[in-house]
Amino acid sequence: MAHCIFVGCDAHVKTLLVRYAVDRGKPQQRSCANTHAARATMIRWLGELAARHGGATVHFAYETSCVGFVLYDELDAAGVHCIVVPTTRIPRSAHQRRNKCDVKDAQYLLDLLRGHVLAGSELASAWVPDRETRDAREIVRGRLRTAQRLTATRNEVFGLLKRTGVERPKHVTQSNWTRSYWRWLDSLVDLDGPLGVGGSVRLSSLLTQIRMLEREQAYFDHHIEVLAAQPRYAAAADAMTAVKGVSLLTAMVLLTELGDLGRFNNRRQVAAYVGLVPSKAESGESSDRKGHITHQGPSRVRHVLGQAAWSWVRWDLEAHPVYERLKSRNPKHKKIALVAMMRRLLIRLWHRGLEAQRAAAEATAQA
Repeated sequence: MAHCIFVGCDAHVKTLLVRYAVDRGKPQQRSCANTHAARATMIRWLGELAARHGGATVHFAYETSCVGFVLYDELDAAGVHCIVVPTTRIPRSAHQRRNKCDVKDAQYLLDLLRGHVLAGSELASAWVPDRETRDAREIVRGRLRTAQRLTATRNEVFGLLKRTGVERPKHVTQSNWTRSYWRWLDSLVDLDGPLGVGGSVRLSSLLTQIRMLEREQAYFDHHIEVLAAQPRYAAAADAMTAVKGVSLLTAMVLLTELGDLGRFNNRRQVAAYVGLVPSKAESGESSDRKGHITHQGPSRVRHVLGQAAWSWVRWDLEAHPVYERLKSRNPKHKKIALVAMMRRLLIRLWHRGLEAQRAAAEATAQA
């Protein structure tokens, strides 16, 4: 009879703590540093342990975290069956959430993994993107993070002006960050000016940061354009940006965060992955109680979809009346209508991107 070795791992930036057991045997514990050399030693030890038990199959599980998929790649290359479990999909009781530690987390993963393999119980597994998708994500996520920092720094300028009571002169345009607005801000960087010494020094620092972040944003935009022109993304990106209100950045966020568009069987799966489906609170006779959206999945996608949905509703002649109809059902809660439009836009972009990718693949095969 073939044996199985089950390993539950609690992974951190510096350490890995594993709880392991052979078949239904008593769990044991081992830990190591989270470095390439230490992980290689642990993987060799797993291979030796499997050999001592007649070539047992090794099953390994760890949660999604900041450590990424490097550990998965190394285990997969060594022939270990590894499951990366989404943190949000692990069922935990209130008691477990209040009594949390590394050993208990590793043991719980071991129990879930053993029940999944031996008894067929459900265990959610995260989709592991290939290296090219992970590499593309770094560029797109860097662009989004830079935009967040830029917005936060600009808001600090507004807060500084508000705290010091400095108001914009009438001759300066009311639009923010125009040339005249910049000239006025630069004129405030004066130790003898209305901001005083502290305010002037602070404003000078903030304006320097804003200029740097704007250059960084342009830098990322350039690389996103280069990335979108690659055969891997070109057809789908063109199809998505053909929808009014959808920018190249929005298209690339969807393509990199969703990854393989063909892995979703229907629109419900796409919406559920992004977290744009209502939560449920149904029990007994209450069989149709829906709550807020789940907010599970990549928040970056929901962020760009929210911005794109406003533009889509504004400029698309078909989308605008749909939004108005949804809004009329509950005028006090316009956000509900916007979320519905975000989901519609997501599904439309998914269909367009998938069809474009398939058409491009067929054309390449025929050529």
